Amino acid sequence: MARRPRERVSLFEKDAPVPLAARMRPRTLDEFVAQEHVVGEGRALRRAIESDVVPSLILWGPPGSGKTTLAEIIANATGANFVSISAVSAGVADLRAVVADAQRARAIGKRTVLFIDEIHRFNKAQQDAVLPYVEDGTLTLIGATTENPSFEVNSALLSRTRVYVLHALDDASIATLVRRALADTERGLGRQTIRLDEDAFEVLVQLANGDARVALGTLEFAAAAAAVDGAGAKHIDRTLIADALQRRSIAYDKRGENHYDVISAFIKSIRGSDPDAGLYWLARMIDAGEDPLFIARRLVILASEDVGLADSRALQVAVAAQQAVHFVGLPEGFFALAHATLYLATAPKSNSVGRAYGAALRDVEETRNDPVPLDLRNAPTGLLRGLGYGRDYRYAHDDYAAMGAAGDLPPPERLERYLPENLGDPAYFEPGAQGEEARLRPWIAARRSKPTGKRAPASGGRGAPS
Repeated sequence: MARRPRERVSLFEKDAPVPLAARMRPRTLDEFVAQEHVVGEGRALRRAIESDVVPSLILWGPPGSGKTTLAEIIANATGANFVSISAVSAGVADLRAVVADAQRARAIGKRTVLFIDEIHRFNKAQQDAVLPYVEDGTLTLIGATTENPSFEVNSALLSRTRVYVLHALDDASIATLVRRALADTERGLGRQTIRLDEDAFEVLVQLANGDARVALGTLEFAAAAAAVDGAGAKHIDRTLIADALQRRSIAYDKRGENHYDVISAFIKSIRGSDPDAGLYWLARMIDAGEDPLFIARRLVILASEDVGLADSRALQVAVAAQQAVHFVGLPEGFFALAHATLYLATAPKSNSVGRAYGAALRDVEETRNDPVPLDLRNAPTGLLRGLGYGRDYRYAHDDYAAMGAAGDLPPPERLERYLPENLGDPAYFEPGAQGEEARLRPWIAARRSKPTGKRAPASGGRGAPS
């Protein structure tokens, strides 16, 4: 007779203690801290929970903001079957099993609420497997995600759910949770005699960065590591909190929502000529481990997009910063990035480069693409010269030399027409009023005021006028 295999028990699962953050999860809406805009008194979702008519919804928020806690509160409040799975480990087969159970429950009048933690980790096929059963009411879906649902959740599934945005907890809410954990004798640390210094308390609250799980986890570890003082209390000071935490909790994902939000704030601060804000957002990105070359690339773009000809040295500084970061790397590469950030933030601003190119591109897209005028064409062979390529072209430098010196800009006389006739006389480039572009304004105006000679239509080539 075949022997039955022995059940394997992980040493990590045997009598594993429940973390303080899990023990202290609020069990009711009255215990739930913060997120008043979602579950405060009189809010629609709170009334739905209390009435047990919760719709399919997605809870979107940073880590430690209460997504899983709120789902468990709904589980305790609802009379429906509540099934919880994690998108990290569950597959389509698990979903089908949940659906089969839900269909049987529905046949006897019982609802099923399915909670999917980290729903953004489900691929399209997995999300599609849930969709028809959310649509026909077999399942009420509650998803939790730290990523923007607009990017991570199928639009079809998204249209059948309500998205509720949870915010990172403020310092007052974190402080409330820490005090509650210290005082609670049933689930918290209240049975222990703990002396938490006031400055250590403040450091813990601030460095948790709005993440309740980080705050309580750090407190629990510090309490376990604390030495007992002469009064028999576990003494937790500022140094111990910093040691227990090791590093501030950073809500930053280099491929997620925060990545784009912070770089957006960085660019807009420089565009708005605020060097202090530019440095702050730069430090946030570097501290979070952002790719320094990604930052450098955005500075190079900004140098032309937002400074442009108002200070053409800005592009040189930005490119030099990119080269320096590539050559030096981090941590010292922050000097070059900070250098470029300060230069661009304090430089005069102009968006004329982008506006001029955009105007020219519109003409390219919306008008007939006439052949290049014959006098502007290249004539490398006798045959092409015989066809008139390059004929009557006037070499601009000859005219400049004949007219003599005229400062650091060529004279504004229009020596030649360089555009197809059908475009008329477009004015793509409009210099700004700041920096070096200001001196271009009268020169451009004078150049455009000169009469434009008409050239004979080009012959031959695709699209040539008859």
